[in-house]
Amino acid sequence: MKDLLTRLIAGEYPKREEIKQVMIDITEEKYPAAQIAALLMALQIKGVTPDVLLGFRDGLLQTGTPVNLAPYKVIDIVGTGGDCKNTFNISTCACFVVAGAGYKVAKHGNYAASSVSGASSVLENHGVKFQSDEAKLRQSLEECNFTYLHAPFFAYGMKFVGPIRKALAIPTCFNLLGPLVNPCRPAYQLLGVATLGQVRLYHNTLSQIDVKYGIVNSIDGYDEISGTSDFKFQTRERELVRAPEDLGFSRINPREIYGGSTALEAMKIFDDVLNNRGTDSQKNVVIINAAYAIKLMEPEHDINECIAIARDSVESGKALATFNKYVKLNS
Repeated sequence: MKDLLTRLIAGEYPKREEIKQVMIDITEEKYPAAQIAALLMALQIKGVTPDVLLGFRDGLLQTGTPVNLAPYKVIDIVGTGGDCKNTFNISTCACFVVAGAGYKVAKHGNYAASSVSGASSVLENHGVKFQSDEAKLRQSLEECNFTYLHAPFFAYGMKFVGPIRKALAIPTCFNLLGPLVNPCRPAYQLLGVATLGQVRLYHNTLSQIDVKYGIVNSIDGYDEISGTSDFKFQTRERELVRAPEDLGFSRINPREIYGGSTALEAMKIFDDVLNNRGTDSQKNVVIINAAYAIKLMEPEHDINECIAIARDSVESGKALATFNKYVKLNS
């Protein structure tokens, strides 16, 4: 570690393999907290690179609990968090819309980063009990098209940096790792990020691993397709910028997708959307994110076809039935 810190101070960027080894060593408690804090600060000042993210990812996956969901080619729909927009649980709701449409979804998530309700919050508030038993996770996927991987159960190494991150009280590269360490290593991932800089960083990172990805960013700073502004959609092959109006949607006022001041308020909106009684804006923001997830898995479909599939999942009650079955099976 001393050698790595010395080279960082001298301006040298660390390699993927040495960061992976550092992560493994952290889980074996080989370094004092002060050295780990110094490393995180040095990397933050220098600028996080794909090698840094991939190295920590490799180390966390190697020391964590893997989940084998083969032969299913699952999708994860996830945001980085940290956009400070406090929306309701849009990506989690979109997961059940996609699952209701017949696709297999394995969501990796946690409690909230910058909003009142994270994926784990909304599921737990419905009575879901998280688990790491692979057979039960697989059963949920097979019976409901959806399974949930509560991050603390799988990324063993995260607990060793938790107190240090809390003491630093500023974002570090570990704030960016959640979407990269889904223990089932999904075949597809729709990833929402808060800035254009993060679009580039994750594009350069994800392009080095075996996943078919789509990265979305709303230009006004949401880590999802918010409908409040134009948005970017970046895949391995191309990038494009679209407006909500291009897809037949009215532009959304930010207050219309606000998640409220408590987790229970956010949960009510989540429930309203799945019950097809949310406002047009609340329903449409979920539909458009679900549609781009479907588009990622079905590239031959026109986006308007994907929107129609997602809308039917909500309006027919299939998304709600999928959610209710999941809760019953996992409570």
